[in-house]
Amino acid sequence: MSEQGFDFESRIIDIPDYPEPGVVFKDITPLFDDAEGLAAVIDAFAEHFAGRGVTKVVGAEARGFLVGAPLAYKLGCGFVPARKPGKLPRAVFSQTYDLEYGTDELQMHRDALTGDDRVLIVDDLIATGGTAVAVAKLVEQAGATVEGFGFILELAFLNPRDVIAKDCPQEVFTLVKVS
Repeated sequence: MSEQGFDFESRIIDIPDYPEPGVVFKDITPLFDDAEGLAAVIDAFAEHFAGRGVTKVVGAEARGFLVGAPLAYKLGCGFVPARKPGKLPRAVFSQTYDLEYGTDELQMHRDALTGDDRVLIVDDLIATGGTAVAVAKLVEQAGATVEGFGFILELAFLNPRDVIAKDCPQEVFTLVKVS
């Protein structure tokens, strides 16, 4: 049971040997296909970040959209997607980041944020921290302020908080930590 009073972990299914042998995939989709689970996720984030002046929620493609859009609605603010290259039709800021094997890139519309925005960055999972830092750098390119980070699931054994802390001193809030 989490400190929020909901048993998030019971709705996360372990899938052994996916996507490759030796990996245990944490499937969060049962949290979203159940009205009570979805409400608990969004409510927990909204309660935690209420009163912090968040004006925009930025979600990383693609599962960050599942958390970000309903959370923005609940907080009474806007939602901004951070997308893979070539998915946004107007001028963008771009940020590359390292993966275990290679690099990737995220983009955000240049006019999506202003210097007055206080941004909450959300995603379903925090593993190595690279995606979160890339999104924070996009927010900073737009002149906005990162207020904090929220994730459903944290793979704590990969030390993502250390990676984030090198570039971002803001709070990292998670609902479930896997040691």
